[in-house]
Amino acid sequence: MRAGASQATLSEIFPETATDPAAIGFVISRLGQGSGPILWVQDRLSLKEAGRPYMAGLGTDRPVIRVDATRPVDVLVAMEDGLRCKGLSAVIGEVWGDPPALSFTATKRLVLRAEAGAVPCWLVRRAASPDLSAARDRWRVGALPSAPHLDDAQAPGDPRWRVELFRSRQARPGVWEATYDRGADRLRLSAPFRDGTVAEGDGAVGQSGPR
Repeated sequence: MRAGASQATLSEIFPETATDPAAIGFVISRLGQGSGPILWVQDRLSLKEAGRPYMAGLGTDRPVIRVDATRPVDVLVAMEDGLRCKGLSAVIGEVWGDPPALSFTATKRLVLRAEAGAVPCWLVRRAASPDLSAARDRWRVGALPSAPHLDDAQAPGDPRWRVELFRSRQARPGVWEATYDRGADRLRLSAPFRDGTVAEGDGAVGQSGPR
């Protein structure tokens, strides 16, 4: 998780199914170290369909400032305002569908704010299509069965996801199986398919996420 932490820019994540919580788990695992609070903004439909984030299960002890917004445009305004605050360790927004307010210009503004303030910004796009965007990284994430538990075969182990980086200005796209190692506090990646997007040496134990 530390070595693969997200950079201070805008990244978008598309859950494979609209209410799949795997996307949130992946975002949290990518936040890296920090003690500052997280600003978390949801629009009305995201809150209604996917629910509020379960704070006790997020695996982070940082304070979370939650904002419920009625419209997608309100989410974007709140995110921009948050990115002006360098005291935050991250800004996370959830927007449902493909609203007109979420234009290329709107995402470009988030990129510029995030990079100017050195605050990582994640936009969770539920029930959305990957249309034009200025986001530096764009991901698809879906849940996989958990890894085997080391001490109890009947219990779930570390969470796992199918992770696809399908567009990036910073790293080579590819498809991975991601496991969050709770004990090491680290995101480990392996390549389930040798499709040419991942180098032959990738997939070793301890492999960190793309930078």
